[in-house]
Amino acid sequence: MLLLDRSVRPVVIAVAAALLMQAGARGGGVQPLRRVDTALILAVDVSNSVDARRYRLQVEGIAGALEDPSVQAALLGGAHGSIAISIVLWADRPHLLVPWVRIASAADAVALATRLRGLVRQGGEFTCVAQMMRFVADKITPQIPVQATRVILDVSGDGRDNCNPVPASPSTRDELVAIGLTINGLPILEGDQAATLAGWYRENVIGGPGSFILPAEGFKDFGRAFRQKFMTEVSVFPRAPGGSAVAGVPGFTR
Repeated sequence: MLLLDRSVRPVVIAVAAALLMQAGARGGGVQPLRRVDTALILAVDVSNSVDARRYRLQVEGIAGALEDPSVQAALLGGAHGSIAISIVLWADRPHLLVPWVRIASAADAVALATRLRGLVRQGGEFTCVAQMMRFVADKITPQIPVQATRVILDVSGDGRDNCNPVPASPSTRDELVAIGLTINGLPILEGDQAATLAGWYRENVIGGPGSFILPAEGFKDFGRAFRQKFMTEVSVFPRAPGGSAVAGVPGFTR
């Protein structure tokens, strides 16, 4: 179930508490849930434009970040010393590739990287951003098995929504923001949409407190961009090495 701290809307807290009480009544008592600093949903584009090579570059970028000692230090450095991650592949239809897993040690992070490299890709044709967001709202956030200080949806992709969604991406984005999520974007600037994709992500994808985009300059740059973005998302107070906040970090835009 989705449990958020007091910083989000009270109605979300009330609903979550009611669900907990119902579960406790059935089981003879309420069991305390583990706490994590961040519940992070990684949404990875596997549409028709993402061939096997491009998919592998994305997988290696995520796995490499999980294996990086500096990233591990950041994700374990919060008040609760852990985060939770789930991974969604999306194209025509979203697929839950990795259900929620808690990362509380460097060994946990390495195990997830190894697991990710061994999983089979599920692809598709179209770039259905709004449908992916709807899936996250309906299927992923209600199943968060821990109490998270913040919940972040991290969307990466190389194109704008081409599924003629109803409602459109901004409407679905706003629904997620309303229940307490922050949505960040990693647009991959390669192909015929490279010049305009960052602007489209800014207007239609990102939202919520502290949201930002960090573009990758093509699929070969995905690993670098993802690592920088991941470090910011799992850090308690996102800061550049020189001390400036996210808005002042080179490569970050709101």
